Amino acid sequence: GALGGLALGLWRWQQAAMAASGEDGDEEEELRQRFMAPPVSGLRELRRRRRELRSRMELLIMETQAEVCRALAALDPGAAFAVDTWERKEGGGGISCVLQDGEVFEKAGVNVSVVFGLLSEEAARQMRSRGKALKAKDGKLPFCAMGVSSVIHPKNPHVPTMHFNYRYFEIEEADGTKQWWFGGGTDLTPTYLNEEDAVHFHKTLKEACDKHDLKLYPKYKKWCDDYFYIKHRGERRGIGGIFFDDVDSPSKEEVFQFVKSCAKAVVPCYVPIVKKHCHDSFTPEEKQWQQLRRGRYVEFNLVYDRGTKFGLLTPGSRIESILMSLPLTARWEYMHTPPESSKEAEILEVLRNPKDWVH
Repeated sequence: GALGGLALGLWRWQQAAMAASGEDGDEEEELRQRFMAPPVSGLRELRRRRRELRSRMELLIMETQAEVCRALAALDPGAAFAVDTWERKEGGGGISCVLQDGEVFEKAGVNVSVVFGLLSEEAARQMRSRGKALKAKDGKLPFCAMGVSSVIHPKNPHVPTMHFNYRYFEIEEADGTKQWWFGGGTDLTPTYLNEEDAVHFHKTLKEACDKHDLKLYPKYKKWCDDYFYIKHRGERRGIGGIFFDDVDSPSKEEVFQFVKSCAKAVVPCYVPIVKKHCHDSFTPEEKQWQQLRRGRYVEFNLVYDRGTKFGLLTPGSRIESILMSLPLTARWEYMHTPPESSKEAEILEVLRNPKDWVH
């Protein structure tokens, strides 16, 4: 059935469970039901350091990955996620879960990565350009980065593409002090505008933010509209959502709890929209417009996206996982302009002039 593609991951679990003692085996079984694959840091290590934020964040991204994959698999019963675990020789690794060519989803990927080691000069330069004063010891900066990221490209042009990413970063400076910050966001990229869906999506994210501080949603909504801006086209990639980076206050615990609320909002903000539209009929012209919009998605990711750039600049990073965000198909037509007052022109208007969806 839908979870058939998990067979490889489950086999790995069984091997691990057989190697464990009875008590460990029970926990192994419990975790097997919670996650898509064994955690990168290993269960013992996570248990040993369970009070540390790094361990709690790793558990959160693993749980988010499993929650999203299971929700998507339930919507596309004929398709299956390939579960692919990988290691980075410089330190750490990840778990990529990718579904391709389903009935509902053309490509849906949910990745977890937990990497550590020494920051490359290029990556350090990129961070300093964002105002980070990083004091290296003999030119070396030990770092740890972990996150969950996902891009979902549906087949039906009436179902929007969705992206989310939540991450944690830690750097140890020359004098032993640690700099840390969180980043992330969730955003929606429809091919056609459906106001009801836009309102539902933004309201769900606003509720997650409002639990922590009423100022967060408007601030991070604007940040999202500004960040996902394709300068050379003069338009946003989609209708936004929330986006934030370099957040290191008020406290580590408070920011972690906020990130947790945002991660828990992913399924409720998106899955109802997929359910509502995945059986809508569509024309070849509508499919073609979706392909052109996908082209814009690719342009943003390759030219501007900070995560993609950081990944490509990090030694030993896994290119397949970084470029998982790209759609299976896209199109670039020369000088394409939709007719005035068409459905295609309507979405362009919103991409050029972002709207407030919740007030």
